[in-house]
Formats: sequence, structure tokens, C-alpha cells
Amino acid sequence: MNDRAIHSPIDTEAALRRLIQLLEIPGPTGEEGAVADHVIRATRDAGVPADCIHRDDAASRISLPCQCGNVIVVLPGTIPGPRRLLSAHLDTVPLARGAIPVIQGERIVPAGPTALGGDDRTGVGALLTALCELQRSRAAHPPLTFLFTVREETGLRGAAAVRPEDLGRPQLGFNFDGGLPEEVTLGATGAARLDIDVRGVAAHAGVHPERGVSAIAVFAAAVSRLERGGWLGLVRKPEGAGTSNIGVVNAGDATNVVTDRLHARAEARSHDPGFLRRLVEEYERAFAEEAVVPRGESGAGGEASIGVEESYASFRLPEDHPTVLTASDAIRAIGLVPRTRISNGGLDANWLTAKGIPTATVGCGQREIHTAKEYVLIPEYLSACRVAVQLTG
Repeated sequence: MNDRAIHSPIDTEAALRRLIQLLEIPGPTGEEGAVADHVIRATRDAGVPADCIHRDDAASRISLPCQCGNVIVVLPGTIPGPRRLLSAHLDTVPLARGAIPVIQGERIVPAGPTALGGDDRTGVGALLTALCELQRSRAAHPPLTFLFTVREETGLRGAAAVRPEDLGRPQLGFNFDGGLPEEVTLGATGAARLDIDVRGVAAHAGVHPERGVSAIAVFAAAVSRLERGGWLGLVRKPEGAGTSNIGVVNAGDATNVVTDRLHARAEARSHDPGFLRRLVEEYERAFAEEAVVPRGESGAGGEASIGVEESYASFRLPEDHPTVLTASDAIRAIGLVPRTRISNGGLDANWLTAKGIPTATVGCGQREIHTAKEYVLIPEYLSACRVAVQLTG
């Protein structure tokens, strides 16, 4: 146990006030500019020199609209040791837009029919608390980097775009996002995004529908085939397991026209890279084969194509990896019993690990995320703040 264990309490009132302020700032994914500005101001107010703080150019390299890049704070160490990275994401889901945080007992809840944005403002609050406590205490510390990413909610894009050299090439990474403060998430699933295009043949739906080929019919046949084969939703096969989902479908302009074009977006996930490829292949096979089935009076078929983009690769750190052991020691130092877990969702840790920064994730007290029932458990958030402070030493 180091000299900043549970005997050195943090300023809990300041930590809680910090979180409330963060929750009040709108920042849905792609619109993180205001919260990024707030983080920079808070960091400067804590006494961090301006030349240690910068925004990277990730926004120019992300294919979706983005107000700003990642915020990065790089501090030299006062004692030798491998550089440590602490990270959290700035954005929230759109449902959190307009959230008004209210304290009810040991919970923070939204006052209206919105999500709260605890995912991941609790992580941001924990990092800012660690920074402020470090500046206040002037405690000895190894080289440290604090990373606040953008567009995590739309495919971990800020983490995907960050450059390790901008971070000072850390050797240990600690991401604060989701779960319980005593949990160390040492692995997470991989995912692929699928852009599905189906083409049929247009015809007047009231006069000669038999001359058309409905892109919707082709799509429905392919989806039905995937579902019957057990490749849609929760997928469990002798050779592996994963999930797949078709979440967005756009087609047609009028009811009197046989729809000739349809676009859909889907995803597939698995902890096994080989099985993830198999999931994608089943989608490709179902759409390719159903598209050419003869339809209509002419016996013509349609066409289908699928564009595939790897969202993030799966990873799993060993139980005895230095990152996992260091995170566990920090949790133990504040009086909790650490335990490890694997996540079925993607985390910034996926990309950070892929970039050579082995990263574990620590929870921050977020509950019922991405819903209007979302809340934050204040004691768990404060525990995450304490863990973050431990990890700076």
C-alpha cells in the first residue's frame, strides 16, 4: 500500500460538485466541444501548465462530424517509472441531451425524461479529481498522461484516431468507464460494422408490380434466413459465440413504387476474431444468395453488397499483466476487493491496447446507461475517484 492509501481522503465535496457540473454540460457524441473546453479550463485552474495540455487533430481524421479532437494532458514524472495513461470519454449518448442532474440520497438521477450522461462523465470526473488532487498534494508521481476521447459512443473513434506519440507512449493504461469500481475489465469483445446495400428493379406498384423486384423483399428474405440459421441476435454455435444486429434500415420514397434500393447498417461482435469473420461471412452469403433468387414476371433478381469495417479488435490481458496487477493494487488500497471481468461491449481500451498501450478498465458507478432510467451511485463514483488518485502514484 502506498503513502496515499485510504488514510489520505480526497475532497469528496469537490469531486461531487465536479461531476454535477460535467453532467450539466450537453455533449452528445460528435458535439463534445463544450465539455472539452470545460475540461481544459478545469485542468488549467488546477495549476497544470498550458504547454502540458493540447487537443489532437483526431477530428480531421474521423469520418463522422466532430466538433473537436481528443484532449490530452501530458505530465512529466517527479519520480522514475513507466508512463501511465488514465483515460475517459467526453461524449454521451444523444438521449442525455438536456439532462438536469438531481441528487436523490446516494444517487444522481435525471430530472426529466432523458438519460443522465453518467456514461462517461463519471470517468471524466474521476480523472479531473485525480488531476486536481495531484496538483493540490504535490505528491511524487511517475510520468502521467490523461486522455479525454471523443466519439466513443459511435465506435470508439476518438481512441481509434489517437496517436501513441501524442500520449508520450505510455506503458500502462487505465480506462474509467462502466461497471463497478472494484472491477478490473481486462478484456472486451471485437466488433465489425456492416453497410448493406440492396438493389432491385423499380416498377409501378399499382399498374405492373410484377415487373419489379423489391429490394425490401430481398432484404426480408436474407434477414429471415439469418434468423432461421441462428446468425441474428445472440449467436451460439459449436465453433464459437457472438452477437449480430441490424439496427438501421432506410428504403423507398413512395407506396406506389416497387422499392429498388435499400440501405441498412448492422454490426457483429465476438471475442473470437475467427468467429467474428464467420458472422460477417454468413451475412455476406445470405444477402448474395437471396439477391439473385428470381422474382417478378421477368424472373430477374436483384443485387446486394456489404461493406465491412472493423470497429475494434477483441483483446484479453493476462490476469498477471502489470496493468491488471497495478489496477488491482489501487482498488485494494482504497479498501475494496478487486475482481476481474470480461466485457461484451467495446471500450476505448480495445483501441488503446491495439496501439501498444495495454489498458484495463475500472468502473465509475454508472447504472442503467443509455436509458432514461440511468443513474449514478455516488459512493461508487467517489470510489472510482479514489482509485484514479491511487493510479497517479
